[in-house]
Amino acid sequence: MSTRDPLTLVTNRDVTRKPSREEAEDAVRTLLRWAGDDPGREGLQDTPGRVVRSFEEFFWGYEADPVDILARTFEETDGYDEMVLLRDIRFESHCEHHMAPIIGRAHVAYLPSHRVVGISKLARVVEVYARRLQIQEKMTAQIANAIDQVLEPDGVAVVIEAAHQCMTTRGVHKPGVVMVTSRMLGAFRENPATRREFLAMVGNPSGGEVHFV
Repeated sequence: MSTRDPLTLVTNRDVTRKPSREEAEDAVRTLLRWAGDDPGREGLQDTPGRVVRSFEEFFWGYEADPVDILARTFEETDGYDEMVLLRDIRFESHCEHHMAPIIGRAHVAYLPSHRVVGISKLARVVEVYARRLQIQEKMTAQIANAIDQVLEPDGVAVVIEAAHQCMTTRGVHKPGVVMVTSRMLGAFRENPATRREFLAMVGNPSGGEVHFV
């Protein structure tokens, strides 16, 4: 017979269970009251439902698998082995520390080894990871690692430049600041000439320093 505390078992299940829509809307009402407003007034009556629907759009990336997105590849490339670059992929994400928007663009490149993927899939992978609570460094690495894992190319390069609203609308209040991160794998990390070619094609990202991760 188990000697574990039944209350502990219930608590553990509650931690992993996804709340219902009704529970999510109640949580929004709690935050509205905490902010000092009345969720029952006319202008806020439908706000909890709107916020929950917005969250479904903001965070649908948790329901998608980037490996599945990249799985359909093409091997008939006639020996093409030069860089494939998709530049200026706009994205919107949210900071996991303050849930404030992160708005930016990503540049993604790879050197095919024996197969290529449709370019829309590269943009889709960026979108999947962006539609989760994120920090930019982690998102940069996730995109590069997923492409490297599935396509097995000779190299992968990802540069992301973004503005973080948690820095521009709160805290230090520094509008106009752009954070730039990069992840270089394979030939892009090992071969300076290949890396320079990629950065030249992307352009100097935001005129800022690139942080390798």
